[in-house]
Amino acid sequence: MNKIIKKTEFSSVVTELVVEAAMIAKAARAGHFVIVRADEKGERIPLTIANADKEKGTISLVIQKIGNSTQKLCALNEGDFIHDIAGPLGKATEIENLGTVVCACGGVGAAPMLPVATALKAAGNRIIAVLAARSKDLIILEEQFKAVADKVLIYTDDGSYGCKGLVTNGVEKIILSEKVNRCEAIGPAIMMKFVCLLTKKYEIPTEVSLNTIMVDGTGMCGACRITVGGETKFVCVDGPEFDGHKVDFDEMIMRLKSYN
Repeated sequence: MNKIIKKTEFSSVVTELVVEAAMIAKAARAGHFVIVRADEKGERIPLTIANADKEKGTISLVIQKIGNSTQKLCALNEGDFIHDIAGPLGKATEIENLGTVVCACGGVGAAPMLPVATALKAAGNRIIAVLAARSKDLIILEEQFKAVADKVLIYTDDGSYGCKGLVTNGVEKIILSEKVNRCEAIGPAIMMKFVCLLTKKYEIPTEVSLNTIMVDGTGMCGACRITVGGETKFVCVDGPEFDGHKVDFDEMIMRLKSYN
């Protein structure tokens, strides 16, 4: 069992839990995720590691209340225990000095993007972050990104904070103003699809971190399968990051609707 050390409520629907997990923290790298069960009879859900503190032996999980399991996790408090956390899983982000990297974040996608942006900055890249959400209360980790990125742009669907518009508006604004060497996109599937359509138009390599349905996280169940470049891949072991221009997003979105 893993003890909750700190709880922060970013909004009424988004919560951060800092949890004791020394072995996971020691091995975790940007892009890794974990499989979490809130209680003994709970379902297994994948969550990206938003931060890992090797010295303190803790990891940070940012959770959006969507279904029963995420509501259970968000209801836990400091001092409570998560039944089990397995990880780190998946392949870590490939970090190299590329030049200018745009980090496009949709909603809680900002959480898994933060360690990626931090690692890319440490490798010598210029980082421009675009934080986008439906409204101001869903913009998270703004100050943390400002501490890492060279520039931060904020967009909200309703115009309640930053510029009114979508994440693609921010990405295109950057592309038209300076040379971009790579784009990283994390957020809802539909958001990543349109970011990739945009960057493909401008021939900018784009990596996406996919959030498919997942059960075991070890490649055995096949629930997370997707099509990338015409080949079947498993997000849990082959990803979660892929070349966004090769992902069949329409198929992925259709599969995500299986339990709606």
